[in-house]
Amino acid sequence: MRRNVRWGVQYASDDEQIEHSLIMSFKELRKNIFSWQNHWHTIDPVLYLQPFLDIIKSDETGAPITGVALSSVYKILNLQILDSETVNVDNALHLIVDAVTSCRFEVTDPASEEVVLMKILQVLLACMKNKASISLNNHHVCSIVNTCFRIVHQASSKSELLQRISRHTMHELVRCIFSHLPDLDDKSHELAHGSKSSPNAEDNVAEPSHTLQDKQDVDAYTSAESDSKKDDSTHVKDSTSTADSSMMDPYGVPCMVEIFHFLCSLLNVMENIEVGPRSNPIAYHEDVPLFALGLINSAIELGGASFGNHPKLLALIQDELFYNLMQFGLSMSPLILSTVCSIVLNLYHHLRTKLKLQLEAFISTVLLRIAESKHGASYQQQEVAMEALIDFCRQPMFVTELYANYDCDISCSNVFEGLANLLSRSAFPVNSPLSAMNTLALDGLIVLLHGMAERVGHDSSGPGEASLELQEFKPFWTLRCHDYDEPLHWVPFVHNMKNLKRMLMTGVDHFNRDPKKGLEFLQGLHLLPDKLDPRSVACIFRYTMGLDKNLIGDFLGGHDEFSVLVLHEFARTFDFQDMNLDTALRIFLETFRLPGESQKIQRVVEAFAESYFEQSSDILVNKDAALLLSYSLILLNTDQHNSQVKKKMSEEDFIRNNRNINGGNDLPRDFLSELYHSISENEIRMVPDQGGASGILTRSHWLGLTHKAKQTSPYIVSDSGSHLDYDMFAILSGPAIAAISVVFDHAEQDYVLQSCIDGYLAIAKLSASYNFGEVLDDLVVSLCKFTTLLHPSFNERSILYFGDDIKAKMATIAVFTIANRYSDHIRSGWRNILDCILSLQKIGLLPARLASDATDELEPPSSDNDQVKTSASHSPPSQVPPATPARKSSGIMSRFSLLLSYDSEEPAPQPSEEQLAARQRTLQAIQNCHIDTIFAESKFLQADSLLQLVRALVMAAGRPLKGNNNSLEDEETAVFCLELLIAITLNNRDRIMLLWQNVYEYIANVVQSTVMPSSLVEKAVFGLLRICQRLLPYKENLTDELLKSLQLVLKLDARVADAYCEQITQEVMHLVKGNAMQIRSHMGWRTIISLLSITARHPEASEAGFETLSYIMSDGAHLSPANYVLCANAARQFAESRVGNVERSVRSLDLMSGSVICLVTWFYQTKEAAGEEAAIKMSEDILEMWMRLVQALRKVCTDHREEVRNHAITLLQRCLTGVDGIRIPTDLWLQCFDLVIFTLLDELPEMSNQLSPKDYRFIEGSMILSIKLMSKVFLQSLRDLSLSNSFCQLWLKVLGCMERYMNMRFRGRRSEKIHELVPELLKNTLLVMKTSGILVPSDPVGGDSFWELTWLHVQKIAPSVQLEVFPGEELEKLQENRAKSGCSPLSEGNVLVPPNETTA
Repeated sequence: MRRNVRWGVQYASDDEQIEHSLIMSFKELRKNIFSWQNHWHTIDPVLYLQPFLDIIKSDETGAPITGVALSSVYKILNLQILDSETVNVDNALHLIVDAVTSCRFEVTDPASEEVVLMKILQVLLACMKNKASISLNNHHVCSIVNTCFRIVHQASSKSELLQRISRHTMHELVRCIFSHLPDLDDKSHELAHGSKSSPNAEDNVAEPSHTLQDKQDVDAYTSAESDSKKDDSTHVKDSTSTADSSMMDPYGVPCMVEIFHFLCSLLNVMENIEVGPRSNPIAYHEDVPLFALGLINSAIELGGASFGNHPKLLALIQDELFYNLMQFGLSMSPLILSTVCSIVLNLYHHLRTKLKLQLEAFISTVLLRIAESKHGASYQQQEVAMEALIDFCRQPMFVTELYANYDCDISCSNVFEGLANLLSRSAFPVNSPLSAMNTLALDGLIVLLHGMAERVGHDSSGPGEASLELQEFKPFWTLRCHDYDEPLHWVPFVHNMKNLKRMLMTGVDHFNRDPKKGLEFLQGLHLLPDKLDPRSVACIFRYTMGLDKNLIGDFLGGHDEFSVLVLHEFARTFDFQDMNLDTALRIFLETFRLPGESQKIQRVVEAFAESYFEQSSDILVNKDAALLLSYSLILLNTDQHNSQVKKKMSEEDFIRNNRNINGGNDLPRDFLSELYHSISENEIRMVPDQGGASGILTRSHWLGLTHKAKQTSPYIVSDSGSHLDYDMFAILSGPAIAAISVVFDHAEQDYVLQSCIDGYLAIAKLSASYNFGEVLDDLVVSLCKFTTLLHPSFNERSILYFGDDIKAKMATIAVFTIANRYSDHIRSGWRNILDCILSLQKIGLLPARLASDATDELEPPSSDNDQVKTSASHSPPSQVPPATPARKSSGIMSRFSLLLSYDSEEPAPQPSEEQLAARQRTLQAIQNCHIDTIFAESKFLQADSLLQLVRALVMAAGRPLKGNNNSLEDEETAVFCLELLIAITLNNRDRIMLLWQNVYEYIANVVQSTVMPSSLVEKAVFGLLRICQRLLPYKENLTDELLKSLQLVLKLDARVADAYCEQITQEVMHLVKGNAMQIRSHMGWRTIISLLSITARHPEASEAGFETLSYIMSDGAHLSPANYVLCANAARQFAESRVGNVERSVRSLDLMSGSVICLVTWFYQTKEAAGEEAAIKMSEDILEMWMRLVQALRKVCTDHREEVRNHAITLLQRCLTGVDGIRIPTDLWLQCFDLVIFTLLDELPEMSNQLSPKDYRFIEGSMILSIKLMSKVFLQSLRDLSLSNSFCQLWLKVLGCMERYMNMRFRGRRSEKIHELVPELLKNTLLVMKTSGILVPSDPVGGDSFWELTWLHVQKIAPSVQLEVFPGEELEKLQENRAKSGCSPLSEGNVLVPPNETTA
C-alpha cells in the first residue's frame, strides 16, 4: 500500500491528517497479533481476517493490493488455522465468501486483473476445501459457484492460462461439493422446502455477480448463449418467492439442487435451435456445452447412487438432464457425443433402476441409430457411438438387464436384439481390408459372447418354461412380478412376458395389415377376450409397441358405438393429475395420429377433454371448457407451425379468442399466456414418430416418455447368474458366427484373428452348455473352411504354406480344441473334422499311433492276454490291426522312400532346409491340436455324438468302396478310418450295441466286396477279430452277436482267405484261449469250430488250428453239449488231413476217443436234472453225441495211412465197448451195428481191392482188427441185443460177415491170418451164446429155427466148430430136455452171462 501512489503520498504527507481506515486496521492488527499468546483456535478469526477483507471489498484499492490481500487470505486458509473447532469460524467463512464474491478493485492493466481473478478462484476453492467448510450455508456455496462461473466466462477474452485455471477451479468446486452428497440424508425439510429454494438461490447469487461485473466494467456475457441463459433464469426467478430460509442452513441438498439445475440449464439452449436430419444442432461453439457436460459428469461421478435418494436431484436427471443429453447426443460433434456417452454410462452404473425408459430411449434412439449411420452421422460419430455401446456391454450384467427390462417388456422395444443385429451387421466389411468400424463391432460381439461364456454354470437356466399358448385371456398389461429382486420369481416372469411379447408382435403385424383381422388373431391367441370389450382393446392400443399410429387414430375416431367406447376407455388410461392442459394434450396425441376428418377429431378431442376434466379441474369449471380450450390449442398449433399460414396469431388474439369459455367467465390471463408460449415455442406434432423412425426427439415425445416412465414396471437388476443367456444366445449365435467368419476371412492382423478365434471358442462353449448342437456344427463347418485342409489341392507341398499361414494354423487349432472340449455336442460337424484329419493323414502329419494309443490301455492284465500280446508282437505287422502303417510315422521322408519303391531308377529328392523348417512348424501346430485325445477320450462322449462320429468315420472310410479304380491313397484313407473305427469300438465296450450295427455293416461290406488281398480287408478281418477278443470277457450277453460276426471271415474270397489264413487262425487261437469260458452257445461254437476246421488242410495254419482244437478238447476242458459234435467232426477232419504228420492225426483220434469221458460224466449228471422229461432229453442228446462220435471215428477207420487207420479202429472199439457208465438202448446198438460196424467191414474189403499187392499186408491188419471189433462189441452187447426182436437178423448179419471174410481173397489168395482168426472168434461167440442159453436146440416145425439157421451158416464158415461147441452126447441130451419142456430157445427166463465175463 505504501508503494502505491495514492497510499504512498498520503503516508508521506506532513499534514496532520487522520490515516485511512484501511491503514489503521492493519496497524491495529500488528499491535495485537503478538499479544495473542493463547492457542489460535481460541482467537476469533474475524479479528485477523477483517483488514484483508476490507481491502478486498474496497473499490479504492488497485489490482496489485487486492491481489496481495487475496493471497494473504489464501495463505491463512491453506495453513489450516481455521477448522471446525475454531471460535466463530462460521462467521469468518461467511465474511470471506461475501468479501471475495463482491471483490472490488481498479483495473490498471490486463495482467494484474487476471492475477486478481486467479486469486479469487484460489480463495473460493480453498474455502470449499477447508475443514470448516461444512459451516458454509447453501447461499454462500451457490455464490461461490456463480462467481467462479462468471470468471470462466470472462476468461474467454483473457489469456489461455486464466481460461484453464478458471475451468479447472470450476471442476474442483463441483467435485468438492458433490463428493459431500453421499454423506447427506434426504431430510424432511429438504423434501418440504427444496422445490422453492433453487430459483431464490439463483437470485441471491446473481447480486454479487452483477456487482463484480459492474465493478470491473468487463462484459462477461458477450455471447448470445449467455444472454439467453440470463434471460431464462430471470424469467424463472420472477415467478417465485424471494424468501427462503433453507438457503441459510449449512450447505447440503438445496445448493446441490440449485447448482445441478444451473448446470443443466446451460444445455437448454438446444431447445431454440432447429434440429433436422442433416443440420448441426450445435450451431455455436461447442465449448459451452462441453464444459457444462464435463461439470455434470464430475458431479455424477462423485454423487453416484446418492442422487437417487434425493427426489429433486433425481427429477432433474430424469427429465431435464436426460432430455438435453438426448438432444446433444444427436449433435454433429463427436466430442460432445463422447462426453454425453460418458455421462450416460455413469448414470447407468449408479441410477439405472430409476432411469429405465430414459436409458432405453438413449440407447435405441441415439447410440444404435448413430452407429447404424442413420440421419447423416459422420464416420467419427459412428465410431464414438460404437465405442460407447461396447463400453456398456463391458458392464458385467448390462446385456442381461437389457434383455430382461426391454426385450421382455411388452411396452418397450427389443433393444438387445437391435444391439446384436447392429454389431453383427457392422462387423461385415463392405470393402476389404477391414475398417476400424468392423473391428470395433467385432470387439462388441466378442464382449457379448465372453460375458455369456464366463457366466456359464452360474445358476444357469434353460429356455423359458412358460407355455407358448395361453389357455385363457388375462389382461397381460397388468401383470407384475411378485418380487423383482429374487431371480426365482423374476426369471420365470420375464420368460413368460417374452413369450407373450412374441405372440403380441405377431398380432401387431396382422393388425397393421388389417385391423379387424388383427384383433381376431389376438383373440385366437387369447390376448384379447373371446367377446371383445372396450377396455381390453384400449389397453392393447395404449401399451403395445409397434402398432401403426395412423390405424389407431382411425379406429379411435370411428363413429360406431364400439369404437367410441374404446376411445373413452383409451383416454382414461392416461394420468392427467396436476398436469397442464398443453402437456396432457401432447402426451395424448403422442400415442396415435389425429385423424384428418373433423367429426373424428371432434370425437377424439371430446374424449380427451372429458378425461382431463375428471382428473384436473382446478381452473376449468366444466368439460366444455376443456373441450373448447383443447380445440383452441390445436388451432393455435396449426397456426403457429404451418408454413402456409402467413399471418400468425398473436398472444392477444389467442386470449381474445378464448373469452367467456370457462362457464361464461374468462380464464386467467397468465394461464392462457403460458399456454400460448408453450405451443408457439414447442410444436405439438400431429404426426407422431412411428417408433422413433425420424430420429428427432421432440418435446412432446419426451413428455410422453416421462409420463410412461411413471407407469412402467420396475427395473430388474440381475445378479451374476446366467438366467437369460440361453435366450440371448439363441438370438445372437447365428449372426455372430456369420459376422466373425467374414471378419476372419478378411482380417490380416494377428490381434483381429485372435479375437475371432476367441469369439469362436466362446460360441462353442455356449453352444455346448445350452445344447445348441446345430450352432456348434455350423461353427465347425465355418472354421474348417479356414484351415485350408479341405482344399482339393492340399498336398505335401502345402506344408510349406501351412507352416507360415497364421490364419490356417489358428483355425486348425481352434477346430480341434472345439472337438476336444465340446465333442459331446458335435453332430454333423464330425464329417468336417474327419476330413481335416484325413488331409493331415494323407501327408503323414498325424501321430504314428493315433488309433492304437487310444486302446492299448484297455489290455486286460491276465496272463492269457499277455501271451496274446507277446505272440502278436512277433507276428507280421498285418497281424496287429490298430497300428498305423509304418510309413505314416516318418512323414515326408517315408513318402519319398515309397516313391522309390515304385521306380528304383528315379532318385528321391531331398527336402530343403526351408521345407524341413516349415514342416517342423506345421508339426508343432498339429501337436498342439491334440488330435489323438479326441479318439482316446471317445468313451466319454454322449451317445448321439458318438454315433455321429462313427457314422462319419464309416462314411469317410466307405468312399473308396464305391469306386472300382481305387488308388493307393484312397485305400490308405479307408485303412486309417477303419483303424479309428476299431479303436473307438474298443474304447466304448460298454456301449457296443450303439455302434455295432454301423461297424459290422462296414466291415461286412469290405469283406464281401474284396476279391484280392489288400491292407483294407486285412485291417477289417483282424480288426473284427480283435474286437471279439477284447469284448468277449466283458460282454457275456453279446457273445453270440460278436461270434456271429466272425462268420464274415468264412465268406472271404478264397484268395483272400488263403493269404491270411495263418494269421486269422492265430487270432482265433488267442480268442479261444482267452474267452473259451464265455462261449456257451451252439452257434458261437459253430463259428469258432468252422474257422478251425478250414485250417485242417492249410499248410501254414493247420498247426495253430490244431493247437486251438486241442485246447478245447484236451481232458474235456472246454467241451460242452453245445460244441461236442462240432469238435468231434473238426478233430476227424484234422485226423483225415494229410497236411500234418501222422502223429497229429493220431493225436486228433486220441482227442476224439478221450471225449467219451465227458459223455459218461454228463450221463451221470442227468440224474440230477430237474424233472423226468429233462433227464430223458439230456440222455437222448448224450446218446446222439456218442453215436456221432463213433460214426466220425468209423470214417477215419478207412484212412489210407495204416497207422492212422489201425489206431482209429482201436479207438472205435474202445468207444464202443468202454461206455459202461452210459446205458445204451438196444435200438441204438442195432443202429450202431448197421451204420458203423457192418459199414466198416463192408468198406475195408472194397478198399483192399483198390490197393496194390505190396499194400495188402497193411489192409489185412486193419481187417483183422475190425473183425475182432465186431466180435467184441457183439459179445459186449449180447445181453441187451438178445432181448430184441431183431436179434436173429443181427446174428445172421454177423455170421454173414464172418463168412464173407472167411472166403475173402486178395489177388486170388486168401488171407491165412483171417482164415485162422474167424473160426476162433466164431467158436468163442457160440460158446458164450451157449452158456447164456441163447443157442439151444429147437423144434423145426413151423419153419427155420434160430438153431438151424445158426448151424447152417456155421457149416459154411467152419464145419468143425459145431462138434467143438456141442459134442454129440451133450447135444442129444439138450434136445431131449428141450423137447420135454417145449420152451423157446430165446425165453425171457434165460440168464445171460454178465458182460465182463463174456469179453475175456
